[in-house]
Amino acid sequence: MSTSSHAPSNPTGGVPGAGPGLALSPARTRTALLALALGGFGIGATEFVAMGLLPQIAQDLLPKLWAERADDAIARSGILISAYALGVVVGAPTIAAALARFPRKGLLISFAAAFTLGTLLSAFAPTFELAVLARFVAALPHGAYFGIASLVAASLMGEGKRGQGVALVMSGLTISNVFGVPLITALGQQSSWRVAYLAVTGIFAGATLAIALLVPRQPGDPGATLGRELSALRRGQVWFALGIGAIGFGGFFAVYTYVAPMTTDLAGLPQSAVPWALVCVGLGMTVGNILGGRAADRGPMRAILWLFPIFIVAMTALALTAATPVTLLAFLFVVGALAAAISPAIQTRLMDVAGDSQTLAAALNHSALNVGNSLGAALGAAAIAAGLGYRAPTWIGVGLAVAGLLLALTSYAVQQRTLGRQASGRQAVTGVRGEAPDGAQDEAVDLLEPASPL
Repeated sequence: MSTSSHAPSNPTGGVPGAGPGLALSPARTRTALLALALGGFGIGATEFVAMGLLPQIAQDLLPKLWAERADDAIARSGILISAYALGVVVGAPTIAAALARFPRKGLLISFAAAFTLGTLLSAFAPTFELAVLARFVAALPHGAYFGIASLVAASLMGEGKRGQGVALVMSGLTISNVFGVPLITALGQQSSWRVAYLAVTGIFAGATLAIALLVPRQPGDPGATLGRELSALRRGQVWFALGIGAIGFGGFFAVYTYVAPMTTDLAGLPQSAVPWALVCVGLGMTVGNILGGRAADRGPMRAILWLFPIFIVAMTALALTAATPVTLLAFLFVVGALAAAISPAIQTRLMDVAGDSQTLAAALNHSALNVGNSLGAALGAAAIAAGLGYRAPTWIGVGLAVAGLLLALTSYAVQQRTLGRQASGRQAVTGVRGEAPDGAQDEAVDLLEPASPL
């Protein structure tokens, strides 16, 4: 990897690691991207299917608490979601930073195999405590998979399409929320939540095989070291971007975690309507992911600054109208779309400000989003356990999104002030306005410019 803030483009037009001067055909590129997206499809299923099966999981693993008070059992079962999120937070930076120099295809195969095993252990966990542990272990490769897959996809897509490459990898996750999660949720409701996780295990097994057969070889970064990758954490703008994802995106998870009880208890719909509510969220996420990738390529911070206010308005509308079935489903779609549109912008922003630590930056986004997952789920559970009802998590989501927007505005202000100081310093030394000193753009990327190619 070069010393610039972005990986070098391949002058041959080929894929790094695929051989000198070897360019992939469009058909081969598409199949490789589909293989990467299939892994994302499995991750979407393993992460989100629990959200529609919390009552079944609570009844099976917490039978005594369920018999005494079902609401408390459902709230406690939300710990499974927080455990998965914590696994992502722990695994993403450590695995990505430690393994950045290894060949990327081999890492992706290993991660997909680890998902297969971890999800299988989840399906057979005999107690609630062991299920929590299994969910934590299953989540460890999550961020590293998406981070490295994003780098591979960006290389396959070529210059100027980095945000779209990230979005293509994430499309597996969003499409999973349209088809995979609702269908597997319905399967779990009709049979058992354990059968649902066995189905997810099968998806990961298929993804492991697809990556092995279809993704071209790509080298890692031979110059990467743990210290160099972790050096990104010394950059203030990296922490701003992580905070925006962790806190602001937590608003979405405060809503999504409790879609099942919102649908049945607030809107009064039957349990069979829960998969359709999940379809609405998934359709919104799919549309938002596509649009968000394009918005990120036009300028990631600009996308963040105009998407968050709309996100806040949409969640406020959901909180006010969730008791009406039509508006519940409509605003679940809108909230899902806006959340998914924000995600590529945050990831691209992190890659912009992380300097040479590209592998870590690509993975850290998923740590941040899953801090949000854990935070939103935990605060929602606390509100429900306090007797505030199933509308309360959505209001918590509004508050978290407002906090995320304030962080984004603060990041913008700090960066503009940094750019202003740099400009004044150059004028004082040279008397003319010129280019920023080497490395300055790593800390102060022009917020209104399109993202540079990876």
